[in-house]
Amino acid sequence: MKTETPIPGTTQEIIEATRGELLCEDQDRQFSGVSIDSRKIFPSDIFFAITGDTHDGHGFASTVVDQGVRGLVISRNKAGQMPIAAWKANNVVCIAVADTTKALGDLAAFNRRRAKASVVAITGSNGKTTTRKLTVEVLTRQFNTLATAGNFNNEIGLPLTLLGLSPDHQWAVVELGTNNPGEIARLTEICSPDIGVLTNIGPAHLEGLGSLDGVMREKGDLIKGLGRDGKAVLNADDPRVLQLARETKNEVLLYGRSPDAAIRAQEVKEGKETISFLLIFGQESIAVRLNSPGRFMISNALAAAAVGYLLGISAATVKKGIETFTPEAGRMNIFHLPNGVHMIDDCYNANPDSMKAALAALSRMAAAGRRIFVAGDMLELGAQAPQFHNEIGALAARTEIDRLYATGEYAAAVVGGAREESMQPAHTITGSREEIIADLKDWLQPGDWVLVKGSRGMAMEKVVDGLKKWAEESRG
Repeated sequence: MKTETPIPGTTQEIIEATRGELLCEDQDRQFSGVSIDSRKIFPSDIFFAITGDTHDGHGFASTVVDQGVRGLVISRNKAGQMPIAAWKANNVVCIAVADTTKALGDLAAFNRRRAKASVVAITGSNGKTTTRKLTVEVLTRQFNTLATAGNFNNEIGLPLTLLGLSPDHQWAVVELGTNNPGEIARLTEICSPDIGVLTNIGPAHLEGLGSLDGVMREKGDLIKGLGRDGKAVLNADDPRVLQLARETKNEVLLYGRSPDAAIRAQEVKEGKETISFLLIFGQESIAVRLNSPGRFMISNALAAAAVGYLLGISAATVKKGIETFTPEAGRMNIFHLPNGVHMIDDCYNANPDSMKAALAALSRMAAAGRRIFVAGDMLELGAQAPQFHNEIGALAARTEIDRLYATGEYAAAVVGGAREESMQPAHTITGSREEIIADLKDWLQPGDWVLVKGSRGMAMEKVVDGLKKWAEESRG
């Protein structure tokens, strides 16, 4: 029977892993878990006081002690502000470190080393989360697998995932995200992957990474960080990824539509809300149907199949995993509203390449209805942001969108691009999310297709929720 209980850690192990200093209590205390959230902590956990952009965990240290927690990791430079003497009197373990975020990662790296599980790490400009979920669907059919929860793909989220490893786990599938140079290298150091998957390299996070070459260097750090026996699963359809494939000394398995790929798709057939293809799986082939629209989804499925191939999973089992997949919230979710309107919720995040892919999917699905595109800003594009937004507006016009709505700082650039491609001004509208919802309520009719997309910080799900509520009310 699988216990799924994280590997416990003693005070001494935590000190050694984090290079910390014991300020009070003993070295033999044992903790069953790690938490950074005072609202979701158990008395047997040790609390890491993380200093973030908006909250400082040190402000909640006394709160968790009052809740019965008997272990804390704090920043050395905050120790003078903490009631150390009171904690010592209450038998509370307190460890001081130079940087609590780095210490969290160091502890996770320690836990990953002592666990028996192997690790698949996934990065790329687009498709990370979908590829991660597809890979988990494949691996869980043969192995006890731990996976990144939600978007736990940064220097805090990744360690919290790895700290959940139990003695029963055989594999972990983790997602690595980045905004600035050096982040992928650090995450790779923490998770020490056996298999590294690179989905693609595109114009995302340019504000921090500078250029496509900067993105390639940053994403390539996953491949550079593989150990001598590590294997790279790389997209044969992306020229920059192929360049990294040529440069690495590690074993490479290519996937994609390219004839050079050992794992590839042929005979693609697009349904309105599904896509089917013949999966070439080394020397085997098998028909697969993916329960999600968009040709770009094929690449994500092939990446997951490639990982399965490396692990000796059969083609039939890989097929079951892929066909069980359902998109996560905000990623090409299709809603057929009770008033006859069809809505594509792809609002979890956005960059130029994912915008283009979503527009292509809308164009195909809405062959018999009017097409409406609600676009929020694509964030973190730096100085090139106006140009990229202008290009998306122009593309929307060329794909014969019937109505274009744009909100955010770059809304004018989006509609400007559409009008440059002769889209009528009356069909290009800017405004707040609330103004867009109000206009759509007056204009939408049964059979229309609405695509809602924008970067996470734009909260475009509020448009989705507003239209859902309106559809329910109009039915009543």
